[in-house]
Amino acid sequence: MEHPIHSEQEKEKAQYHIRNKLALLPDLPGCYLMKNSEGTIIYVGKAKVLKNRVRSYFTGSHNAKTQLLVSDIRNFEYIVTRSNIEALILECNLIKEHQPRYNVLLKDDKTFPYIKITNELHPRLEVTRRVLKDKGKYFGPYPNAYAAQQTKRLLDRMYPLRKCNSKQKEPCLYYHMGQCLACGMDEVPQATYDEITQEISSFLNGGHEVIRKELQRKMLEASEELYFERAQELRDQIISIDTIMEKQKITTSDARDRDVLGFAVDKGWMCVQILYLRQGKMIQRHASVFPFYGEAYSDFMTYVTQYYLDNPALPQEILLPEIQREELNTEATNEVVESEIDETLHTPLLSGSLDAANVVSSLQEWLGIKVYVPQRGMKKQLIVMATENAKVALDEKFRLIERDEERTSIAAANLGQAIGIQSLHRIEAFDNSNIQGTNPVSAMIVFIDGKPEKKEYRKYKIRTVAGPDDYNTMREVIRRRYERVLKENLEMPDLIVVDGGKGQISVAVDVLQNELGLFIPVCGLVKDVKHRTSQLMIGDPAETIHLPRDSQEFYLLQRIQDEVHRFAITFHREQRGKSMVTSQLDAIPGVGDKRRKLLLKHFGSLKKIREASVEDFRSLSIGEKLASQIIAALQEES
Repeated sequence: MEHPIHSEQEKEKAQYHIRNKLALLPDLPGCYLMKNSEGTIIYVGKAKVLKNRVRSYFTGSHNAKTQLLVSDIRNFEYIVTRSNIEALILECNLIKEHQPRYNVLLKDDKTFPYIKITNELHPRLEVTRRVLKDKGKYFGPYPNAYAAQQTKRLLDRMYPLRKCNSKQKEPCLYYHMGQCLACGMDEVPQATYDEITQEISSFLNGGHEVIRKELQRKMLEASEELYFERAQELRDQIISIDTIMEKQKITTSDARDRDVLGFAVDKGWMCVQILYLRQGKMIQRHASVFPFYGEAYSDFMTYVTQYYLDNPALPQEILLPEIQREELNTEATNEVVESEIDETLHTPLLSGSLDAANVVSSLQEWLGIKVYVPQRGMKKQLIVMATENAKVALDEKFRLIERDEERTSIAAANLGQAIGIQSLHRIEAFDNSNIQGTNPVSAMIVFIDGKPEKKEYRKYKIRTVAGPDDYNTMREVIRRRYERVLKENLEMPDLIVVDGGKGQISVAVDVLQNELGLFIPVCGLVKDVKHRTSQLMIGDPAETIHLPRDSQEFYLLQRIQDEVHRFAITFHREQRGKSMVTSQLDAIPGVGDKRRKLLLKHFGSLKKIREASVEDFRSLSIGEKLASQIIAALQEES
C-alpha cells in the first residue's frame, strides 16, 4: 500500500508539472489526452482552442463528474490539428482505441459516413458507414451525415445511376425524369457507366468546384428572374457541397495502415513525431526527443532505421518528409558523412548531395514495404501535421525547462562549478551587431540564477569604431559598461559572457584588468558553421570547458546566447530603420530636421508620405512645388 505522504508529494509534483504545461498550450485546435498516475489515458477531448479548453479543467467550479476526473489527472498530452473537424474525427478514433474510463460518448463502433459507388452491373450511389473490400469506390469520410445525404441527392439528380431495383419490369419515376438508366428498358453500354462513375469520382475528389460555380451561376439567374424558391434550393445545395467537401486529414478512405513521420530541430535537439494510422484512422502518436550531433536529415533517417529495426510490426506504408537542402552541410568538401544510416541503407550521404530517392528506395528494399516522400495532396498534409506536432513538442520541452525554477537554478550552480566559480548568481552577456560596418550597436543582457532579468538589459550605440571591427567594438562596450558600474557602485557580475572565442575574451579581459582593475571571469561562446552554440571557452589564455550537449548547463548557455543575439539584432534593425528614414528625407532639398520630424509625425511612415497627394501637404504649410519634390524623390528611391 502506498504511503499517504508519498502519495501527496507525488500529487503536488504532478500539479506543479501540469501548471507549467498549461502555460505553454497553443492557441490551436486539437485533441487532449488526460492521464492518471499510472500513465493510463482516462479521458480524451477535443477543442477549438486547446489553451482555453484544457485550462478550464483546472480553474473555476465543475460538476461532480468533472471534479472526479480532475482529481485523477496527473499529466496530459495534446495533438494539434488544422481544424475543429479534424479534432472531432481524431477524438472519435482515440476514444475507440483507448476506451478512456471517463468518456461515455464515441465508444461504440459508429463510424463516419462515406459515399460509395457500388461495384455492380448497374452501379448506384449510397451513403454507408462501413468500408468493405468489395471493389466499390469509397469517398470520405465526412463528419456530417446530413451533408453527405444532401450531396448524394445532388449527384442523383445530376447523374442517372440506378435508383431502383434493376430487375423490375416497369420503368420507375426516376427513369421518366432522366435520372435512372437501370430499369431494363434499354441496354446501357459499360462505357456509359464508366464515364458517369469517372465524373462522380472527379467531383468527390475535388473537382466539385466546376459544378459549384455552375450552381452559383444558376442561383444568380434564378434570383434575377425572381424564382426565389429555386434560388434558395440551389443555395442549400452549394452549402451542402461546401460542408461535405471540407478537407480533413485525420482519416483516409483507403483504410490502409500507415505511419506518418515528421521531425523538427532546435538548439541541437531533435523531436521525431510518428502518427499511426490504422485502417485509415489516426489512433495514436509517438514522440521522441533527443540531442543530435550530425546533419538533421541523416540523424532523422538513422532514427527511422533504428526504430523499425526494434519494431518489427510494420504498417503497409510509411510517409517521410522530404530533405530540406538548407539542412545539409555545404561547408565541407564532399566527404562522406559518417553515420549509422550509411551502412544500414547502403546509401552514401554526401555533403550537399543527399538524394531522397536513393534513401527511400534503400529503406523500401530493406523493410519490404512502400515508403513515400509525398510532394502534394493529402499525404503531404499528413507530413505537415506530423512536423507541426514535432515543433510544438520540442518547443514545449524547452519552455518547460525554462519554467522549472529549481532545475534552472541548479543548472546555473553546476555551470559555476564547471568553470571554477563558487557562486554563479549574476551573468552579464554581450553581443555586437552591424551589417558591413553600418549602424554598429551592441547589447547586454542579464541572467540572475539562470533566468533573464529584462529590466536590466542595456543597449549601446557604438561611438568610437568605424567599420566592422568586432574587437574594438567589444573593447568600447566593456569599458563603458564597467566604468559606469564602478562609478555608480552597481552590482558586479559573477561571470561575463561574450559572443566569440579567444580574441573577444582577450579584449574583454584586457579592458577589465589593465584599464579598470577588475578581475571578473570572462567566457566566450563559440558557434559552429551552422551558427549553433558548440563550445564554451574561459580565461586568457582561453581554456575549453567541455559540457555535454544534452546537459542543463549547456542549454542555459544556449539560451543566453540566443537571447543576447535576439536583443542585439532587434536594436540594430531599429537603428538601421531610423537611419534609412533620416537619410532619404534629409537628401531632399528644402527638408531639414524640423520639417522631417513634422512629416513623419503627420503621415506616420515613408510609405504613407510616398503615397500622399500634393493636397495632403497643405495642412503642414508645405507648398505644391516642395510637396511634388518630396513625393518624386521618395518614389525614385523606392
